[in-house]
Amino acid sequence: MWRRGAHGDAAHHLPTSGGPSASSASSSGAAGAARRRKRPGLSCRPSHLFFALVVALFTASLLVVWQLLPIGDAAEGDGEAPPRPEEGGGVTRFSASRVALRAVDGESRLDAARSERRWWAGHSPVRLALVVGSMNIDAQSLMLATLAKSLTSLGYEVEVSFLAISFYPGCLSGEVLAFADGKARDIWENICHVQVVNYTSVKVVDWSKYNGVLLSSLEGRKVVSILMQEPFQSLPVVWLIHEDTLGQHVRSYAELHESIPNIIEDWRAHFNACAYVVFPDSFLPLLYAPLDVGNFLVISGSPVDIWAVKRSSHSQENKRKQHGIKENDVVVLVVGSYLFFDELPWDYATVMRASAPHILDIAKTKNLRVQFIFFCGNGTDAYNSAFQEFASRMGFPDGSIKHFSMTHDIRDLLMFVDVVIYGSLRQEPSFPPLLLRSMSSEIPIIAPNLTCITKYVTDGVDGFLFNSDDPSTVALAFTRILGDKRLLDTAYSVALEGKLLSKNMLAYDCITVHIMLLESVMHYPSNAKLPSSVSKIQDRTWLWDPFEMKAALENGSLEDESHSNTRIIDVLLGEFHLNNQTFSSDSGDTYDYPSLSDWNDLSEIDERVERPLLSWDEVYKNARKSERLKPEGNERDEGELERTGQPVCIYEIYNGEGAWPFLHHGSLYRGITLSKGGRRPRSDDVDAVTRLSVLDNLYYRDRLCELGAMFAIANRIDTVHKLPWIGFQSWRAAGSKVSLSRSAEETLEETMTEEYSEDVIYYWAPMDMDQSSDFWSMCDSLNAGHCRSLFEVAFRTMYGLPEGVAALPPMPNDGGYWSTLHSWVMPTPSFLKFVMFSRMFVDSLHSLNENSTDPASCLLGTSQPEKRHCYCRILEVLVNVWAYHSGRKMVYLDPATGSIREQHPLDDRNEMWVKFFDFTLLKSMDEDLAEEADDGMHAGNDQWLWPLTGQVFWPGIADREREEKYLKKLDKKLKNKVKLLERQKSGYKQKPLGQ
Repeated sequence: MWRRGAHGDAAHHLPTSGGPSASSASSSGAAGAARRRKRPGLSCRPSHLFFALVVALFTASLLVVWQLLPIGDAAEGDGEAPPRPEEGGGVTRFSASRVALRAVDGESRLDAARSERRWWAGHSPVRLALVVGSMNIDAQSLMLATLAKSLTSLGYEVEVSFLAISFYPGCLSGEVLAFADGKARDIWENICHVQVVNYTSVKVVDWSKYNGVLLSSLEGRKVVSILMQEPFQSLPVVWLIHEDTLGQHVRSYAELHESIPNIIEDWRAHFNACAYVVFPDSFLPLLYAPLDVGNFLVISGSPVDIWAVKRSSHSQENKRKQHGIKENDVVVLVVGSYLFFDELPWDYATVMRASAPHILDIAKTKNLRVQFIFFCGNGTDAYNSAFQEFASRMGFPDGSIKHFSMTHDIRDLLMFVDVVIYGSLRQEPSFPPLLLRSMSSEIPIIAPNLTCITKYVTDGVDGFLFNSDDPSTVALAFTRILGDKRLLDTAYSVALEGKLLSKNMLAYDCITVHIMLLESVMHYPSNAKLPSSVSKIQDRTWLWDPFEMKAALENGSLEDESHSNTRIIDVLLGEFHLNNQTFSSDSGDTYDYPSLSDWNDLSEIDERVERPLLSWDEVYKNARKSERLKPEGNERDEGELERTGQPVCIYEIYNGEGAWPFLHHGSLYRGITLSKGGRRPRSDDVDAVTRLSVLDNLYYRDRLCELGAMFAIANRIDTVHKLPWIGFQSWRAAGSKVSLSRSAEETLEETMTEEYSEDVIYYWAPMDMDQSSDFWSMCDSLNAGHCRSLFEVAFRTMYGLPEGVAALPPMPNDGGYWSTLHSWVMPTPSFLKFVMFSRMFVDSLHSLNENSTDPASCLLGTSQPEKRHCYCRILEVLVNVWAYHSGRKMVYLDPATGSIREQHPLDDRNEMWVKFFDFTLLKSMDEDLAEEADDGMHAGNDQWLWPLTGQVFWPGIADREREEKYLKKLDKKLKNKVKLLERQKSGYKQKPLGQ
């Protein structure tokens, strides 16, 4: 149970000032003073007066604190009662993160995107992935469906992914189960796109196509595990948690820590990977407090309270008998804020002490007996004893007060109470959830006129309000409720109006706050069509009609969440048991496994056994066998053997473990990783960082992206690639459903086997373009409107063109496809020429950025991920400019059917800048840069990227190496000649052999 520190118990054992030690100290002080000369006018030294004053003040403060502490047997209980808080305040429940006081950090990124005044057109909608654990007819589905509808109306593209949970063999259930989609699927399909995934297929979801992820269940832990890996780590995640299952489980962690190790650390890591973890009320973060990493947030207004009332069946008489309450008694439930879970209800005392005598007098005149139920506290023995002492001071008659802790089910109490008083006088950030549930239960409420309450409730219409500055006005509210032996009709009418109001009272605020939270964490890229403002939301109610109609058609009431909670905890425990369980035999037999000493004895016996000598052939055979069985980090030799005789190898570029499920296997493909040491196990993937050291720098690796992997392959290409054709494909191609099918692969291999042409490029991932857009306008939309301007400046700088000469290569708008996602195949010599051009262009583009170390200085992106990967989008389309103006034949290969169709025919190209892409010119420019690097002409220039992106070579280097080799040979000859002369001079002469 929840406990506070032991400071209350320690205060009962503070020493007093009248003990023997004090008397002995005073006597020794007096004797010392008598031996000293006294000052005139003073009976003792000033230090003694100061010490006596301090002791007196300390004793007085202890007496004051002693009077404020509640009297109770705190030492013998499960916890200690806390001291009374200061006036008007108190320690909140969320000591680690203070969730109730935490606001959304930062401004809306959507507002920041609008303030940039984008003059380019956006083509892609803002996509949001909504991951739900079930599609049942429950409160969570109601809220999420309403949220999805509002997001769709604003212009977001929402895609709902339903996790079909299944158990694995060896888990707690011991069987394989699959749960259906749920009865609300057709409601979801009328709002947005829906797809059903299980724990296996969720790995092959391309999360990079979304701008944000919204999780709505603890079952989304598997998704968070995937998003914690590269390349999805920068994707913002908001996790909505409505279940208390995990929180209750964490409370019992002390008993389960041996069977489920590191559960708290694991969940904290998953919560830390999210931008925010959102709860619908202030009670749930209390249960999850051990998992708080500083990103907990409370957004109230969820329809769960109204939903719970709709599900409950009232049996007032039975409930009253169970709690010992008579039929004619008026039961008053006193509730307060969830934020002071461990505190004694001192503000309750202020309200009740001022109004209780008047309430009892009114009830006496009306011939009514009033029972008070206090719903507060944590339920520990220390708290209960402190509450009894607290209640005795308020002057209520014996037997008229009952106490229930906040861990008790509030629905049980609302079934039989007549009036609800909200006794907390502290301002809260939102409407109190206990008050909302009371209104939805059609119970008249009495509440203070706080701002968060008067915003929704009107006095005398939806509830009864009293002056928070004068708590005695509560009695006036009771005069408007109590009648002769029953409540007045006014109370029932007000309660009915409150119920009708509560149904949709917080719907608009709840939805808008959720959308504003998403706007503060989601990224809005350059090519995004910005959605409308949250103020444009029209619907201000929950989607009650389709859910209630669906429940009526199913001939059943609204569903309960109990079986869902049971399923969730089974999944959680099953997953941990799957990772930590040691499987035993089905028969239950126990085995006596050999210990370490037993193995040592066996090895000693094995050494003493006499073995026959083997022949040399047998020794060689065993040695070769051991070499074959020797485990290796990768099997590159085997992979090269599979590709022997093939015309092409396609290198799939990836970064991080999260991209592994999107990669292909087989002799046609070979992976290349941009993360150091991130190769797939037992594969012959290429480590790009090892082949090109500049990629070890995270800054350059993020800016070059997939083109950096191409530079790594081109660097001394003979050591890794020896085939006539070479191809590349981003891992995103499989996620975007544009990777090659089996028929397309066969077509590609047959085409390359039949004919060989150096001037052709095959590509299969087309650029998304509409009829009104051309190549450069699409490039502008992908690069914050600066694509053509920066491309022109970089091209001009690369070739040294004057200002008056055009420097932007023209690209036609003939309706043909252009290549994206680095998914293409070309002859290996053509690839080396493309890399030669790309290295110089990237260096020229990089030289334009004066402050390259500052990501904010990037002009080719608007969002943080785009600024981090600054050059990636312009380099992704660079191959089109090179292939078009260098006179290459451009062929589109349909990835699904394998059909081939030429794009931008050579005969129709009227404006090709062939002279700028001529290999002789590019080769001379490459040699000039190599000569400059060899001579150290750019020493100390950190902006010069060209020497870092590949091999530096010019004829002078070969001449120098040849000359150095010749000089070494001459030097060796000279040393041998000197050595021979020294031997002859010393008279040493070797005797002939055999003498």
